[in-house]
Amino acid sequence: MSLFDDDDPAQAPVRNQSTGRNRWLAIAAVSVIVLFFGISAFAAVYTDALWYDAIDFSSVFGTVFWTRTALFVIFGVLMAIMIGLPAALAYRTRPYFHPADDIGGLDRYRDAIAPLRTWLLIGISGVSGIFAGFSGAGHWRTYLMWRHGRDFDKTDAFFKKDIGFYIFDLPWWHYLVNFALTGLILGTFGAMIVHYVYGGIRLTAQRDRFTRSAQVQLSAMFGLILLVKGLDYWVDRYDLVNGSGPRLDGMTYTDQHAVLPANQILLAIAVICGALFIFNMWRRSWQLPSIAISLFAISVLLIGMIWPAIVQGFQVRPSEQDKEKPYLAANIKATQDAYGISKDNLEVTEYTSQAEADGASPEQLNETASSLPIVDPAVVHREFEQVQQGRSYYSVHEPLDISTYDVGGKERAVVLGVRELNQAGISDSDRTWTNLHTVYTHSNGVIASYANMRGADDKSESSQMQWAEGDRTGQHDLTSGQGKFQDKVYFGEDSPEYSIVGKGDDSAAVELDYNSEDGETRTTYEGSGGVPIGTNFRQLMYAIQFGSTNFLLSSRVNENSEILYDRSPKERVQKVAPWLTLDDDVYPVIVGGRIQWVVDGYTTTDRYPQAARDSFASMTDDATQTSAGVQTLPTDEINYMRNAVKATVDAYDGTVTLYEWDEADPILQTWEAAFPGTVMPKSSIPKELMEHLRYPEDLYKVQRYQLARYHVSDPDVFFSGNERWAVPEDPNDDNHQQTPYRMFLDDGSGTARWSLTSAFVPYNRPNLAAMMSVDSDATSENYGKIRISTGFPDDTQGPGMVSNEFRTDKAIADEVASFNRSGSAPVWGQVVTYPTAKNGILYVEPIYARRATASTSGYAQLAFVLVSYDGRVGYGSTLSEALEVALTGASPTPPTASDPDENPPETTPPSSGDSPREVGQLLEDARSLFAQADEAGKAGDYAERERLIAEAQDKVDQAAELISGG
Repeated sequence: MSLFDDDDPAQAPVRNQSTGRNRWLAIAAVSVIVLFFGISAFAAVYTDALWYDAIDFSSVFGTVFWTRTALFVIFGVLMAIMIGLPAALAYRTRPYFHPADDIGGLDRYRDAIAPLRTWLLIGISGVSGIFAGFSGAGHWRTYLMWRHGRDFDKTDAFFKKDIGFYIFDLPWWHYLVNFALTGLILGTFGAMIVHYVYGGIRLTAQRDRFTRSAQVQLSAMFGLILLVKGLDYWVDRYDLVNGSGPRLDGMTYTDQHAVLPANQILLAIAVICGALFIFNMWRRSWQLPSIAISLFAISVLLIGMIWPAIVQGFQVRPSEQDKEKPYLAANIKATQDAYGISKDNLEVTEYTSQAEADGASPEQLNETASSLPIVDPAVVHREFEQVQQGRSYYSVHEPLDISTYDVGGKERAVVLGVRELNQAGISDSDRTWTNLHTVYTHSNGVIASYANMRGADDKSESSQMQWAEGDRTGQHDLTSGQGKFQDKVYFGEDSPEYSIVGKGDDSAAVELDYNSEDGETRTTYEGSGGVPIGTNFRQLMYAIQFGSTNFLLSSRVNENSEILYDRSPKERVQKVAPWLTLDDDVYPVIVGGRIQWVVDGYTTTDRYPQAARDSFASMTDDATQTSAGVQTLPTDEINYMRNAVKATVDAYDGTVTLYEWDEADPILQTWEAAFPGTVMPKSSIPKELMEHLRYPEDLYKVQRYQLARYHVSDPDVFFSGNERWAVPEDPNDDNHQQTPYRMFLDDGSGTARWSLTSAFVPYNRPNLAAMMSVDSDATSENYGKIRISTGFPDDTQGPGMVSNEFRTDKAIADEVASFNRSGSAPVWGQVVTYPTAKNGILYVEPIYARRATASTSGYAQLAFVLVSYDGRVGYGSTLSEALEVALTGASPTPPTASDPDENPPETTPPSSGDSPREVGQLLEDARSLFAQADEAGKAGDYAERERLIAEAQDKVDQAAELISGG
């Protein structure tokens, strides 16, 4: 009699009803959860498809989506079969009668799982298949690179295989072998469990511990595992050219003479052991497989681990330089090729003009260095914001950018930023959903200043910012020749998450365009970058995607509405070209009457044979780097890099255009084959855009990092490390490398080249070792040419030494102390090392003063320009004055106060012939203007504040001229 026979029959229906109800409740709960995640997933995919369609990149979405789907299904089904089929076979071949000595208590487990047996098998296989499917889908890049891979037409130094094999083919073969090995191991483990539970394996039996069917199946599966492991050894041997070591990356002496032979021996042993397991299918004993597996384990230990350690310790270490020389030579050549720093792209010259330094005059140096950048883009960000932002809800992305524009027929370097929408500046009372997403949708305009602190004529120097583009009258030097200029910015680096645009039901414009003295101006977006959301279904999908019911309830969402999202330039380019690594520095250009964002895209890999592999973040780290990462690789390490693509994003309508740049790059060619029609040929780049393209900063920093070691081609010299360089630390931030700077550089030919430049110091020493510059003008035939200047005297100061000299100079220290006494804090700018072609090396560093107040509104203003030349230090309010002080010993002019909180400077009594009444009136007018500027600043009208400050400063200057008798 069973336990259930004792139950009260009257209660049975109640119990069954409750059980049934609970079952249906559980099913309903699971269904709701599945439905919730299913709808969310569908909304994400559906809205993604709409986004790609809106910007004409549907083919990218389709290729990625269907590739991922196919890989998910194929590898998911394969894994489910590899796990489920062995378990099912083990159950089908189970013994039907269990011997009396089956005392393991397994009957109760068999009885417990009997009702769920089929569902349990399906569930375990299905869940395993889902995980494997997601893994397969995650390897869509690996598959597409294998499917469309191109040859490099170069071979590695050891296996003599095309480099494309290591980059395109080998990763896919690794994945297939590892997948097969994982599936076979899990399938074997599952079959063993089933055999054990159902009596096919009886560990407590005195004899016949395995049934015949169990032995056949497990012998076959263990044999397959070992055969696949042998294949794994064959594939793994090619990884030796990408190994990592303390001295060098790639193949080493130990790898070639110990690890590689060991791999081949272990491959043979694995195949032999696998064959013995297969042969065991026809035997009743496990003696041969046991011997085989023991032999294999001992071989792995002795041949695979101990033998290479012996070779390294007793053959290589005593004479490492001689043993590793050919491998180091291969490493040097591969690294130079992989990073584009080979001799073909390198020009190394001896710097010889230092001898002429003694004869240089202030006028000569000032003329030579007239284009030198004085404005530090990393420091003046707040001045750009407060003087030119107009309203508190506008901001400028930090750091600012530096570029060149033709002004008055002359190429000028300008520091520029785009005025962007900053919704954090909107008052709390106005932060409604309607305002945030339908009213405050965009910003307006570009702000720019001349980098050398000289006006549009490029002659008159000033200690005040010289604006090239802004809000005030006459500040349109960059856009005046553009015709009708579209200054609206809907797509920027700091744009809001999403905005809903389009005419309302009454066709009235609702988007705030600009808030001026004449009142608010409204506009309606007319670009092509929005996704139409006029239907109820689309509104529902976006309500789910963004978690807001206002898509369904707000009257601002109607049949004319479009939604703008994924608005940052990097985000848009990354979505349409998910195979690119993007430069951290996105920069704006003014082209064709519009603002375009330029994004440099790189093809990278960590599989270039024998090349040095390093962290991308470490190589690009400096004081201004905000983020760095390689989204296309499993880790952040790379050993190959090309600037394959220049991408543009229209700031008004969000249009993304990809242009070929390095057309010879096989990785670019591979992705163009995978995504045909998405990358435009280089020849289609508009001429006006080409004039503003520049050498990318992250590529430069990676090449700079590698050139610190790999400028040496001789293995013996490289091994000794005596010629190793280092990128100097930023004098203002010891935790980061110094940021490279852009400037016009004369290489001695008489032509000023727009260049990206930085210094090298000897490893662990502060002196100047070399200068590295790259032609940054994309229209130049020498674009990308790397120029290295060496041969500096051993006592030549490096940037850190010069910075320390500035900080310890008594006169400069006294001025800095006066800042502190007056309530201002000094802000040190970038130390620029400027090797002139004829007059030696000039070092320049701006120093700014920022008023220390409880408010965060204070911004840094230029106080002095510091120079060091031929061991002489000078400072002044302008570069020419600083040079005059350094070379002649003249006294610098104290900086004039422009802070409205400060009184105008005291003056000496007027000399005979002056007009005291006129001087007094000028100073009184200046005091009044400073007070008005203070009020304008408190009201948030920073443009008016700057105008009043400038007018007041003019009054002070006029008074000073009268006093001095000018």
